Amino acid sequence: MPVSAQLLSQFPLLQPLQAEAMAQLSGAMYLRSFAKRSMVISKETTAHVLGFLVEGRLQGVDFTVDGRSVGLYFVEPGDYFGELSVVDGLPLSEHVVAANKSTVAFLDAPLARELIFSQPSLAREVMARMAHRVRTVTAQRTLLGLPNPFQRLCVLLLQLPKPQSSEPDLITDVPTHQELAMMINASRETVTRAFQVLFFHAFLVREGNDLHILQRERIKAIAEGRADPPKA
Repeated sequence: MPVSAQLLSQFPLLQPLQAEAMAQLSGAMYLRSFAKRSMVISKETTAHVLGFLVEGRLQGVDFTVDGRSVGLYFVEPGDYFGELSVVDGLPLSEHVVAANKSTVAFLDAPLARELIFSQPSLAREVMARMAHRVRTVTAQRTLLGLPNPFQRLCVLLLQLPKPQSSEPDLITDVPTHQELAMMINASRETVTRAFQVLFFHAFLVREGNDLHILQRERIKAIAEGRADPPKA
Protein backbone atom coordinates (compact mmCIF):
# COMPACT_ATOMS: atom_id res chain seq x y z
CA MET A 1 0.00 0.00 0.00
CA PRO A 2 1.49 3.41 -0.98
CA VAL A 3 2.11 6.02 1.70
CA SER A 4 0.54 9.45 1.33
CA ALA A 5 2.71 12.56 1.46
CA GLN A 6 0.41 13.87 4.18
CA LEU A 7 1.21 10.87 6.36
CA LEU A 8 4.95 11.19 5.70
CA SER A 9 4.89 14.83 6.77
CA GLN A 10 4.05 13.64 10.30
CA PHE A 11 7.55 12.17 10.71
CA PRO A 12 10.02 14.74 12.13
CA LEU A 13 12.92 13.24 10.14
CA LEU A 14 11.15 13.92 6.82
CA GLN A 15 9.63 17.32 7.57
CA PRO A 16 12.59 19.31 6.14
CA LEU A 17 12.07 17.73 2.70
CA GLN A 18 10.68 19.76 -0.18
CA ALA A 19 7.31 18.83 -1.68
CA GLU A 20 8.92 17.20 -4.73
CA ALA A 21 11.13 14.94 -2.64
CA MET A 22 8.17 14.07 -0.40
CA ALA A 23 6.10 13.12 -3.45
CA GLN A 24 8.87 10.81 -4.68
CA LEU A 25 9.04 9.14 -1.29
CA SER A 26 5.28 8.71 -1.26
CA GLY A 27 5.50 6.56 -4.38
CA ALA A 28 8.46 4.53 -3.12
CA MET A 29 7.34 3.68 0.41
CA TYR A 30 4.84 1.04 1.49
CA LEU A 31 2.81 0.23 4.61
CA ARG A 32 2.66 -3.03 6.56
CA SER A 33 0.69 -3.99 9.64
CA PHE A 34 2.00 -6.28 12.41
CA ALA A 35 0.21 -8.17 15.14
CA LYS A 36 1.40 -7.85 18.73
CA ARG A 37 4.64 -9.79 19.39
CA SER A 38 5.25 -10.48 15.70
CA MET A 39 8.67 -9.95 14.10
CA VAL A 40 9.01 -6.66 12.23
CA ILE A 41 12.66 -7.05 11.19
CA SER A 42 14.94 -9.97 11.98
CA LYS A 43 18.66 -9.42 12.54
CA GLU A 44 19.23 -12.28 10.09
CA THR A 45 17.54 -10.46 7.21
CA THR A 46 19.62 -9.44 4.21
CA ALA A 47 17.04 -7.00 2.79
CA HIS A 48 17.62 -3.80 4.76
CA VAL A 49 14.96 -1.11 5.13
CA LEU A 50 14.41 2.17 6.93
CA GLY A 51 11.20 1.88 8.94
CA PHE A 52 8.90 4.61 10.25
CA LEU A 53 6.39 3.74 12.93
CA VAL A 54 2.93 5.07 12.06
CA GLU A 55 1.07 3.65 15.05
CA GLY A 56 1.68 1.15 17.84
CA ARG A 57 4.96 0.46 19.61
CA LEU A 58 8.03 -1.56 18.63
CA GLN A 59 10.88 -2.93 20.72
CA GLY A 60 14.46 -3.74 19.79
CA VAL A 61 15.43 -7.07 21.38
CA ASP A 62 18.34 -9.47 21.40
CA PHE A 63 19.12 -12.72 23.20
CA THR A 64 21.69 -13.70 25.80
CA VAL A 65 23.89 -16.77 25.35
CA ASP A 66 21.44 -18.78 27.48
CA GLY A 67 18.53 -17.79 25.22
CA ARG A 68 16.90 -15.14 27.42
CA SER A 69 15.48 -12.16 25.53
CA VAL A 70 16.75 -8.69 26.47
CA GLY A 71 14.87 -5.52 25.54
CA LEU A 72 17.16 -2.76 24.26
CA TYR A 73 14.95 0.17 23.26
CA PHE A 74 11.43 1.17 22.20
CA VAL A 75 10.29 2.79 18.97
CA GLU A 76 7.35 5.15 19.39
CA PRO A 77 4.98 6.58 16.70
CA GLY A 78 6.75 9.18 14.57
CA ASP A 79 10.13 7.54 15.17
CA TYR A 80 12.27 5.55 12.75
CA PHE A 81 14.55 2.50 12.94
CA GLY A 82 16.92 0.40 10.87
CA GLU A 83 19.19 3.37 10.06
CA LEU A 84 22.43 1.63 11.08
CA SER A 85 22.09 -1.15 8.50
CA VAL A 86 20.91 1.34 5.89
CA VAL A 87 24.10 3.37 6.35
CA ASP A 88 26.71 0.60 6.59
CA GLY A 89 24.98 -2.23 4.72
CA LEU A 90 25.70 -4.74 7.50
CA PRO A 91 23.16 -6.92 9.34
CA LEU A 92 21.09 -5.49 12.16
CA SER A 93 22.53 -5.89 15.65
CA GLU A 94 19.11 -6.76 17.10
CA HIS A 95 15.61 -7.91 16.17
CA VAL A 96 12.71 -5.45 16.06
CA VAL A 97 9.37 -6.84 17.25
CA ALA A 98 5.89 -5.36 17.64
CA ALA A 99 5.24 -4.63 21.33
CA ASN A 100 1.67 -3.69 20.34
CA LYS A 101 -0.35 -4.00 17.15
CA SER A 102 1.57 -1.68 14.82
CA THR A 103 1.65 -0.11 11.38
CA VAL A 104 5.01 0.65 9.78
CA ALA A 105 6.01 2.56 6.64
CA PHE A 106 9.10 1.11 4.94
CA LEU A 107 11.66 2.54 2.52
CA ASP A 108 14.12 0.11 0.92
CA ALA A 109 17.75 0.64 1.88
CA PRO A 110 19.17 1.87 -1.49
CA LEU A 111 16.58 4.66 -1.69
CA ALA A 112 16.91 5.44 2.02
CA ARG A 113 20.72 5.65 1.72
CA GLU A 114 20.49 7.96 -1.28
CA LEU A 115 17.99 10.15 0.56
CA ILE A 116 20.14 10.44 3.70
CA PHE A 117 23.38 11.13 1.85
CA SER A 118 21.79 13.75 -0.42
CA GLN A 119 20.06 15.71 2.35
CA PRO A 120 22.47 17.32 4.88
CA SER A 121 19.69 17.94 7.42
CA LEU A 122 18.69 14.26 7.34
CA ALA A 123 22.32 13.16 7.54
CA ARG A 124 22.86 15.29 10.65
CA GLU A 125 19.72 13.90 12.27
CA VAL A 126 20.68 10.29 11.51
CA MET A 127 24.21 10.85 12.85
CA ALA A 128 22.77 12.31 16.05
CA ARG A 129 20.39 9.35 16.32
CA MET A 130 23.19 6.82 15.97
CA ALA A 131 25.25 8.65 18.61
CA HIS A 132 22.22 8.56 20.90
CA ARG A 133 21.78 4.85 20.23
CA VAL A 134 25.40 4.18 21.20
CA ARG A 135 24.90 6.06 24.46
CA THR A 136 21.66 4.16 25.12
CA VAL A 137 23.28 0.77 24.52
CA THR A 138 26.22 1.73 26.77
CA ALA A 139 23.81 2.71 29.55
CA GLN A 140 21.89 -0.54 29.03
CA ARG A 141 25.05 -2.61 29.38
CA THR A 142 25.92 -0.76 32.58
CA LEU A 143 22.41 -1.44 33.89
CA LEU A 144 22.63 -5.15 33.09
CA GLY A 145 25.91 -5.36 34.99
CA LEU A 146 24.20 -4.47 38.29
CA PRO A 147 23.77 -7.53 40.54
CA ASN A 148 20.30 -6.77 41.95
CA PRO A 149 17.15 -6.77 39.75
CA PHE A 150 15.41 -4.26 42.07
CA GLN A 151 18.35 -1.90 41.58
CA ARG A 152 18.23 -2.45 37.82
CA LEU A 153 14.52 -1.62 37.76
CA CYS A 154 15.15 1.63 39.68
CA VAL A 155 17.82 2.64 37.15
CA LEU A 156 15.41 1.93 34.30
CA LEU A 157 12.59 3.91 35.94
CA LEU A 158 14.85 6.96 36.05
CA GLN A 159 15.68 6.53 32.36
CA LEU A 160 12.10 6.13 31.08
CA PRO A 161 10.72 9.70 31.40
CA LYS A 162 11.08 11.53 28.09
CA PRO A 163 13.95 14.07 28.26
CA GLN A 164 11.91 16.82 26.58
CA SER A 165 8.92 16.35 28.90
CA SER A 166 7.82 19.27 31.06
CA GLU A 167 7.18 16.69 33.81
CA PRO A 168 10.49 14.89 34.43
CA ASP A 169 8.90 12.53 36.97
CA LEU A 170 6.10 11.37 34.65
CA ILE A 171 6.42 8.11 32.72
CA THR A 172 3.74 7.98 30.03
CA ASP A 173 2.49 4.86 28.27
CA VAL A 174 4.37 2.60 30.67
CA PRO A 175 5.77 -0.63 29.16
CA THR A 176 4.28 -3.88 30.40
CA HIS A 177 5.94 -5.82 33.21
CA GLN A 178 7.11 -8.36 30.64
CA GLU A 179 8.72 -5.65 28.49
CA LEU A 180 10.41 -4.11 31.53
CA ALA A 181 11.60 -7.55 32.62
CA MET A 182 13.23 -8.05 29.22
CA MET A 183 15.07 -4.74 29.61
CA ILE A 184 16.56 -5.60 33.02
CA ASN A 185 17.12 -9.33 32.37
CA ALA A 186 14.70 -10.48 35.07
CA SER A 187 11.45 -12.42 35.26
CA ARG A 188 8.06 -10.78 34.92
CA GLU A 189 7.19 -11.99 38.41
CA THR A 190 10.27 -10.24 39.82
CA VAL A 191 9.21 -6.96 38.21
CA THR A 192 5.65 -7.34 39.49
CA ARG A 193 6.86 -7.92 43.06
CA ALA A 194 9.20 -4.92 42.85
CA PHE A 195 6.36 -2.67 41.70
CA GLN A 196 4.18 -3.89 44.56
CA VAL A 197 6.89 -2.78 46.99
CA LEU A 198 7.38 0.58 45.25
CA PHE A 199 3.64 1.27 45.30
CA PHE A 200 3.27 0.16 48.92
CA HIS A 201 6.00 2.56 50.08
CA ALA A 202 4.65 5.38 47.86
CA PHE A 203 7.75 5.61 45.70
CA LEU A 204 5.42 5.56 42.69
CA VAL A 205 1.76 6.07 41.91
CA ARG A 206 -0.06 4.78 38.85
CA GLU A 207 -2.73 6.70 36.95
CA GLY A 208 -4.12 4.70 34.06
CA ASN A 209 -1.18 3.83 31.84
CA ASP A 210 1.09 6.48 33.39
CA LEU A 211 3.46 6.37 36.35
CA HIS A 212 4.39 9.28 38.60
CA ILE A 213 7.71 9.09 40.43
CA LEU A 214 6.97 10.51 43.90
CA GLN A 215 10.30 9.83 45.61
CA ARG A 216 12.96 10.33 42.95
CA GLU A 217 15.85 10.78 45.41
CA ARG A 218 15.09 7.52 47.22
CA ILE A 219 14.78 5.63 43.92
CA LYS A 220 18.04 7.25 42.78
CA ALA A 221 19.76 6.17 46.02
CA ILE A 222 18.72 2.55 45.38
CA ALA A 223 19.75 2.80 41.72
CA GLU A 224 23.20 4.06 42.71
CA GLY A 225 23.64 1.43 45.44
CA ARG A 226 23.61 3.99 48.26
CA ALA A 227 20.45 2.50 49.82
CA ASP A 228 18.90 -0.94 50.06
CA PRO A 229 15.49 -1.67 48.51
CA PRO A 230 12.61 -1.27 50.99
CA LYS A 231 11.10 -4.35 52.54
CA ALA A 232 7.79 -5.65 51.33
